[in-house]
Amino acid sequence: MEETLAQLRAAAEPTRLRLLALCARGALCVTDLCAALGQSQPRLSRHLKLLVEAGLLERLPEGSNVYFSLAPRADLARAILARLPEDDPLLAADRRLAARLGAERVRAASEAFREAGADWDEMRALGLPAASVGAALLDALPARIGRLLDIGAGTGQLLELVAERCDAALGVDASRDMLALARGRLAERGLAPRCTVRQADMYRLPFPEAGFDAVTLQMVLHYAEDPAAALAEAARVLSPDGVLLVVDLAPHSRGELMERHAHRWPGFDDAQMAGWLGDAGCALNSPVEIAGSPGTDLNVRLWSAHRATAAQPA
Repeated sequence: MEETLAQLRAAAEPTRLRLLALCARGALCVTDLCAALGQSQPRLSRHLKLLVEAGLLERLPEGSNVYFSLAPRADLARAILARLPEDDPLLAADRRLAARLGAERVRAASEAFREAGADWDEMRALGLPAASVGAALLDALPARIGRLLDIGAGTGQLLELVAERCDAALGVDASRDMLALARGRLAERGLAPRCTVRQADMYRLPFPEAGFDAVTLQMVLHYAEDPAAALAEAARVLSPDGVLLVVDLAPHSRGELMERHAHRWPGFDDAQMAGWLGDAGCALNSPVEIAGSPGTDLNVRLWSAHRATAAQPA
């Protein structure tokens, strides 16, 4: 009862209720919350601290910023927010301003990528059949997924693809610019907060063991210094009988990709993948190959595995 009373006391204040309403629609950083509510950072920080301590909000550090989102188990907050009128003028104004700030952040991230000459849509950059890869990926995943983790989420394309199948989908990436683009994409399509993203290192995921029913890594491993360690960490957070899905390049001889696109590996063969997945406590299913688009000699390989036993540290 004490926990419920603490949450009710934390929510029963106008500014904190506004914060909950905003963060329920997707993760927002302190700077954006201050701008949206027109209040100082010290004051909002005190309100946010109370909401986090009560278990209503989750604090997500990201570089020099801190993002806040509704805590996964904040059912009381969701029940309270469901009773708020959607057309409340103050809450509607908060939403409009937060949406504008988010759009500006996405635009700034997009400009940063263009100025750096980066092409963050690798499927397109390499001339790969994105639609065929997406269809094969969906075929390899269960029809219904509780919690899904996408490692190396990039701009959130995979999260958008699997959203309808998941109760909750979380993407992690090391790049803050990528995360800004992903947040904008998911909000624009109305997928937040069911689909969210946060900053994380794929070698040290900030999640407990066995917390996800499916884990995906799409076009990620060929950038990894240590693919075996990345797969072992992915398997660690996978629930027993959960699905680990790896989508990456088949072996190729395109040496220029190592220099121009900073690839660390020239694709992967089935023996490599079976060995790494086996060491991580996962059993490999039959791999699937998707032929590259006409005019390219790059093929995509899809490896699906089940975690039959608890994965051991690498």
